[in-house]
Amino acid sequence: MDIGSKIKELRILNGLTQEELADRSELSKGFISQLENDLTSPSISTLEDILQCLGMTINEFFSMEETKAQVVFSDEDFFEKLDEQLKNKTEWIIPNAQKNIMEPIKLTLEPGGETYPDNPHEGEEFGYVLKGEITIILGKEKHKAKTGEAFYYTADKKHYIISKKGAEILWVSTPPSF
Repeated sequence: MDIGSKIKELRILNGLTQEELADRSELSKGFISQLENDLTSPSISTLEDILQCLGMTINEFFSMEETKAQVVFSDEDFFEKLDEQLKNKTEWIIPNAQKNIMEPIKLTLEPGGETYPDNPHEGEEFGYVLKGEITIILGKEKHKAKTGEAFYYTADKKHYIISKKGAEILWVSTPPSF
């Protein structure tokens, strides 16, 4: 167990600065910093004092489960939305990606399908055409992309995608906006 990073995580969850935790536990800010960076180890009594300030017992601290982030996702993890009016299907291929820095989706456009026009926003968008052919509308400009081609743009203009014959694309937005 990485004691220092666990203490830092708990301190942040409790909304405390290193200085505030140091004051409450009658330690120096330097000691808390060294502890969080694994440059020193606390005695059992010092650890108990710190944990008491963080609202936790030593038993609770050592029984905390390490939560591992999911790395691989399958179609069972996907969430999908069908839009019959716009003739498209959006699949969020990474669940809860809105909390991440980027948000990848798989977009399937039926013949004549399109995405809802997105207003300008901060960030960038990238896509890769898996199948078919699309037209990317960026403001007044039109850009075509077909199977095996990629697109990339800043989202500073109204934008959307259309497909006359249908297409399937992998689309990544940062920050998340889908």
